[in-house]
Amino acid sequence: MTAPVEELPTPGNIERWIRAALDCEAVEVTGDGHHFEARIVCAAFAGLSRVERHRMVYGALGERMKAQIHALSMRTLAPGEGDPLTPRPSPVGRGGST
Repeated sequence: MTAPVEELPTPGNIERWIRAALDCEAVEVTGDGHHFEARIVCAAFAGLSRVERHRMVYGALGERMKAQIHALSMRTLAPGEGDPLTPRPSPVGRGGST
């Protein structure tokens, strides 16, 4: 007996699944159907390590992480934390404009 066909992992579905399980301020998912990248901002991440944050997201996705989603890279942030991949403006006097 075969398992029922589930929804295919798309960026929109992954975003919806995360939002359904976690009260997030922002969730952005991109990907090509095989490899996905997510940026997740969630107050529940405050004070947690990166590993603990990732475990929360894996828990939110449940069995989908084993059966449907094979590659998910994540940036997990609490509100107010700087996004390490967002360029910061140069300070005045150090290459910035005046």
